[in-house]
Amino acid sequence: MYRSLILPLAKEDIREAAEWYNKQEKGLGKRFAADVRRNVHFIRQNPQASSIRYNVIRTAVLNVFPFMIHYTVDEVNKIVIVSAVLHTSRNPELWKNR
Repeated sequence: MYRSLILPLAKEDIREAAEWYNKQEKGLGKRFAADVRRNVHFIRQNPQASSIRYNVIRTAVLNVFPFMIHYTVDEVNKIVIVSAVLHTSRNPELWKNR
């Protein structure tokens, strides 16, 4: 299994989305964070399962929430690097500025 590294801006994406969901309904932010964790765990086990979408960036859609995990795979060090967790309606080019 690969290790995962969630970059600070991706952590902020997760935190902001969880806070927004909690404002909508108490506990929904925890469910969002759990969905992200489950998907990162799956990606760690199957890093090549998602197709390459932007140059070397792979994307995986969350199971419940309309968000995509943007990540790269470091084959040499066996690390999955999560660079963004963005809502699917947002401009996907946002990750390029990171």
